[in-house]
Amino acid sequence: MKGGPPTAKPISIKVKSDDYPQLRAAADALLAEVAKLPGVKDITDDDVPGRNEMRLVLNREKLARAGVGPDEVSRLLRLYGEGEVVGTTRDAGEKIEVVVRARPEAFVDVTELLQRRVPIGDESGWRSVALGELVDHELRLSKGYIRHYQLTRAITVEGDLDRELIDTVTANDRLKAAWVGLQPRFPDVELDFSGELEDINESLDSMTRLFSLGVGLIYLILAAQFRSYWQPLMILVTVPLAFTGVVLGLLVSGNPLSLYTLYGVIALTGIAVNSAIVLIDAANERREAGMSVQHAVIYAARRRVVPILITSTTTIGGLFSLAVGLGVNR
Repeated sequence: MKGGPPTAKPISIKVKSDDYPQLRAAADALLAEVAKLPGVKDITDDDVPGRNEMRLVLNREKLARAGVGPDEVSRLLRLYGEGEVVGTTRDAGEKIEVVVRARPEAFVDVTELLQRRVPIGDESGWRSVALGELVDHELRLSKGYIRHYQLTRAITVEGDLDRELIDTVTANDRLKAAWVGLQPRFPDVELDFSGELEDINESLDSMTRLFSLGVGLIYLILAAQFRSYWQPLMILVTVPLAFTGVVLGLLVSGNPLSLYTLYGVIALTGIAVNSAIVLIDAANERREAGMSVQHAVIYAARRRVVPILITSTTTIGGLFSLAVGLGVNR
């Protein structure tokens, strides 16, 4: 158990097909493949059983021999179930339906309903016949839920993972490879990988678009500020150079490149650009004072290295507890 909002499962695969027997067989085969993964637990699917039911099917031959119309049998069954609306009335302005329903009886066995008599009227008079002589019945377990995804019947297979043994992307890649071998057995079945993998892919796509938009806006702002097309490019070169520190940090800590690391990289972009702006601005001031490019660069590096180190150090100190996970229950 854990707090917070509900999150998607690391393994969440929608098995889709309008052929239910093949759909159920494919879901069982996929469940077996999921069980083979290391560190997998709590494997489930949402094809849950419902209640016991008795299914009645009108037998045309029996109806013809008895001289009973299908509508008469259907009406009798409706009277034993939800009833039949025979009229309406009003009470204090509210419309009320008048429903005729058979007297409720506590059946010991639901098959006792088959002993109910169906009245039949013909030229010789009235007679009755047992309902069981007019219909075929089948006792079976009903479906608790019938789910669809993109207008196709679907069963969702889900499972949790032990993160120390396997990660979400690797687990789903293995299942995709296993499905390639299973696909010929179930030609009418399709898979849709969702859950946490879908969230990861959406985050990566949105992160790429927003990062590109952010870099573009940074370039436009700097180009307007410095009135130069070249100097903003010099500043943006610091972004990939700052990534070398990320790689070094991951190697030292032994952590993989994750979504949270990429969030940090985006934040690092702002820090690197800010430091470069301070350096370039100081060099521009010296050039306007008459210094050569070389002397202006050396002067800016000497005068601005301490402020840059101070601001970077304070930023690192503020984010250190978040980076190392202090105070987080694992």
